[in-house]
This record gives sequence, C-alpha cells and structure tokens, in this order.
Amino acid sequence: MSNRLVIAMATALLATAGSAQAQTAAAPPAWVVRSNADAQVVLDALARFNPEFASQIGIPGYDDKVADLKPDLDARSRAAFLKAKGQLEKMLATEHDANVQQDLHIMIDAVDQQVEGIDLNAKYLLPVQDIGQLIFGGEFNLLKDGVDAKRHPAALARLQCYIGKAPGCTPITQLAEAQTTERLGNKALLGPYKGQIDQQLDNTSHYVDGIRQLFAKNKLDTAEGKAALDTLAQQLKDYDSWVRSTVVPHERTDFRMPEPLYAYTLKQVGIDIPPQELLKQAELEFVEMRGAMQMMAPVVAKAEGINATGYQAVFQALKKQQLPKDQVMPWYHEVLGQIEPTIRRERIVTLPDRPMQIRLASDAENAQIPAPHMDPPPFINNHGEQGTFVLSTGHPANKGDNSQSYDDFTYKAAAWTLTSHEGRPGHELQFSAMIEHGVSLARSLFAFNSVNVEGWALYSESEMLPYEPPAGQFAALQARLMRAARAFLDPMLNLGLISKERAKEVLIRDVGLSEPMAREEIDRYTFNSPGQAASYFYGYMRIQQLRLETELTLGPKFDRMAFNDFLIGQGLLPPAQLAEAVRTQFIPAQQKR
Repeated sequence: MSNRLVIAMATALLATAGSAQAQTAAAPPAWVVRSNADAQVVLDALARFNPEFASQIGIPGYDDKVADLKPDLDARSRAAFLKAKGQLEKMLATEHDANVQQDLHIMIDAVDQQVEGIDLNAKYLLPVQDIGQLIFGGEFNLLKDGVDAKRHPAALARLQCYIGKAPGCTPITQLAEAQTTERLGNKALLGPYKGQIDQQLDNTSHYVDGIRQLFAKNKLDTAEGKAALDTLAQQLKDYDSWVRSTVVPHERTDFRMPEPLYAYTLKQVGIDIPPQELLKQAELEFVEMRGAMQMMAPVVAKAEGINATGYQAVFQALKKQQLPKDQVMPWYHEVLGQIEPTIRRERIVTLPDRPMQIRLASDAENAQIPAPHMDPPPFINNHGEQGTFVLSTGHPANKGDNSQSYDDFTYKAAAWTLTSHEGRPGHELQFSAMIEHGVSLARSLFAFNSVNVEGWALYSESEMLPYEPPAGQFAALQARLMRAARAFLDPMLNLGLISKERAKEVLIRDVGLSEPMAREEIDRYTFNSPGQAASYFYGYMRIQQLRLETELTLGPKFDRMAFNDFLIGQGLLPPAQLAEAVRTQFIPAQQKR
C-alpha cells in the first residue's frame, strides 16, 4: 500500500448504503476539527504541485488540473514546503492540546521528508518522468467505479490539459522532456536504471488502452474525447521515441542508488533501524517460517490428497489448484463470507454492517501495480465512497506473450490470507475506520507510510490464521515467508551483499513464487520501490511487540477486540507514537474496567 496502495504519497458499493454511512458518522471531536484546519497549509502546498493527488484524496477544485512540471520545479516546491513548515511551527508554539500538538509534529516531519527528498533527488538523480503512468493515474482516479458521475467530465478537461489543448496548458510530455534536458549536462547525476526504462516503455500501450476503455465505459468517447485520446496516443509515442534516443544513452546498468538515497527511502517507508539490523531480524523470521511450513506440510498434504511431504512440493501442488477467471471473484466472495462470521464470533475486531468491495484489475491497472492492493477511498469530503480490494494478476501480456502471467494469487488457498490482508480485517477495514471514526488528516494522510499501513495488514493475516483451513494456513505461512525474504533481500541487494540472480533463486526455490512474480519482486527491490517491500515485516514486528507488551501489562484484563479497535482508531500513527498512545490511553482505560 505508500507506493502499493494507489496513493500518491506514498494516498462504490450501493449508493444508499454509502450515503447512510456518511450521514450516520459521528461528528469529529473539536481537536480533530482544529487539527484538520491546521493541515490546510500543507494540503495547499501539495495540491499546488500535484493536483491529481489532491483530487484523489477529495480536495475540491483540482479535478481538471495536472501535475506541475514547469521550470524551476525543485526550487518552487521546496520554497512552498518550507513556508508551510514555518506556519506549522508557529501553530505549534501556541497550541496547548496534546493531540493537536502530536498532529503538528507529524505534519512537520512529513514536510521535512518532502524537502529532504527534493534535495536528495536533485543531488543524485537525473529526472525522468513516466508520463504514461502519471496520466493514467490522473484519469483513473476520476473514472474508476464509485466516483460521482458529476466528476466524470473533468477527466476530459484534465486530458485536454495533459495534451496542451486547454488554455494555459503545455503538453505535459514537452514539459517532461524539458525537465530532463535541462539537467542532461550534469555528469554527476545518475541516469535511470535500464530495467526501469524498459518497463516504462513496455507499459505505455497498456496505459493508453486503459484510458480509452475508461472513456468508453463512462461515455466520454465523443468526437472531442476520441480526438483528445488520439492526440495523447501520438504524444506518448513521440515521448517514448524521445526517451529511446535521449534518455537511454544515459541509463545505468547498476540499480544500486547512493547510500544516502537508500537510507532516505527506508525512512520514507517508516523503517527507523539500520538496514543491517533489519536484515538480521528478517533472516531469523525466514528460518522460523520455513521450519513451520515444513512441519505443517504433511498435514496439508493429507488434507488435500497431495503425494508429497517437502514444503516446496506441497506448496507447488496447492498452486496448481488454479481458479478459472470466471470463478476467481465468486471464490473470493465465498472466502470473505467465511472470514467475516469468524471475525465476529472470535471477537477479533469490530466490523461495519456494509459489504466489502472487491474486483479484478484491468490490464492498465496490472501494468501500474502488478500486485493485489487496496484502492483507498477519498480521505477528504468523503460522501460514502469506499475502498476497493483490487486483485491484480501480474503484468499484462505483450503481443500474446503470457510468460508474465502469475499463478500466485488465483489458486484457491491464497484467497484466505489475501482477503485478510487487503480486505477484512486488513486494509479495507483500516481505511474505512479512519474515515468513519473521524481520524485527523495528520494521522490518516501525513502519517501515511508503508510500515504503519502494511504492519496492520500483516498483523491481520496472523489474527485470522488460526481459524483458516490447513491449506489456507499453509498459504498464510508462505506469505509470511515471502515478507521475511523481502526484508533481507531488499537491503542485501541495495547494499551489494547479494546478486539479483541469487535473490531471484531464493524467491523461486525457497519461497515458491512464480518466475514472473519473482522478477517483479526483484524489480520492486531494485528500482520500482526500493525499501518498501521490507516495511511489511518491520511494521508487523512492531505491532506484535506492542501487543505482547500490552498483554503482559494487563494480564487477564487484556481484551483483543478492544486492543485491535484502539489500534485502527488511531489512524496511521508511526510505531513509536502508537506505542505511546497504547501506554498512556488504552492501558490505563483497560485497568479501570
């Protein structure tokens, strides 16, 4: 979910059900109202340079506007964020409410990270934009299911700005070319990694096709719409030709980034310990999970009629239980129908009465995010819109080549842990709770990082594991094995401690991934999102440590449902602040019961 949750920072079911939820939501506390008002100074700065993000999270007035790639972007955005920081610091100096103070610190830290990122990228990297992905994201967030139809016409207006046909707009491909060209003469800057450029060029056609499909589905494929789409297709084709002729000569074959930049990526996703310490802890988890899978393999083999005893062979046999495409969604809904009663019966966490949304990804979405993910609802001005569990199936085939097709998410046993992670009690519940419980923007948006988000989702998997059938439990352990592998392979690759070939071998042979998913994982660690994959294990570890500490303190008074409800009620507080909230608020309240 930063990066894998379809949210720029790192951020419909039945309309009647959604509206009822929105209408019955309790009014937020006074401190939340004040904190959200303070947040406006940062939102203004973000929206000015990334209107697509602003409209995605629900800020009105930005649906027809596009990303700012005009000259001197670094200097202008840096100045805007520093100005916002100064305003926040003035607010903090006169604020007396402890909750608002905490939120102001969260926002100041978020602004500091923005500025640090601007500076580090300017120092080390040649700027090269994936324009196809940027435009698809901007159009998709206006035309996806659940968005008010009144907003759909803005998608055409935004497209006209992307292609330079709206007043005051320059084709965004031209701006991107100028941004790169301006810094080509700086030999100290690292060009993009070869694999990154190859993937970007491969995906362009999928993005164009995806936007055409969205326009057709939403009846925007008028004569004007088709003309704009044709212009977009030609501009992206020309941009890709320019990338091949101008950028490719500057690409690098070594994916590793400078150590200060990798350290920043780890901090950005929420990992606050040295990578060497992280990988040691993850190696131990990997050994433990591998042993647990081997211990359980005979049980699963007997239950499923599999003639094997080794965990790798048993797991591969389970993966052969592939669901036909027309049976994937019915099966996931059936599994969800068993998970929800279990959550209620075992008092794991409070569930809403409304149903959960889940769907298969389109080819364009698969190109953008090849892994299953949660498409979150708007955080601001939400009128009942819900998040959606999007089941991706890997990179779409190019010219009939199906070698990139995954078998990792569509076998029957996988549905249990994936639904627990992306759906309930994982991301879907986590995001809806933030909106429905009136969590402040600081805690739902500016504290957003992968450790805070993915930690809860992996913890949710572990909460559900005891109640799943043997095959589902086995798949859940395999998922934990993969998260541990990520947490040591990502830093090892980026620190030069292991080769890509050996890392891929571990993922295929020891973890059991398909070859195309193993390729995608390596791409993720090396250039798509270095550091992010390691956040799952670290976030999970911090929550489990906090859980045990709380159990030891409360003893018989520990209430799992109350603890879990409290955690998601805090929004996305970083681990240290979440632990402080548990110690100072949850534990004293439980001790008085």
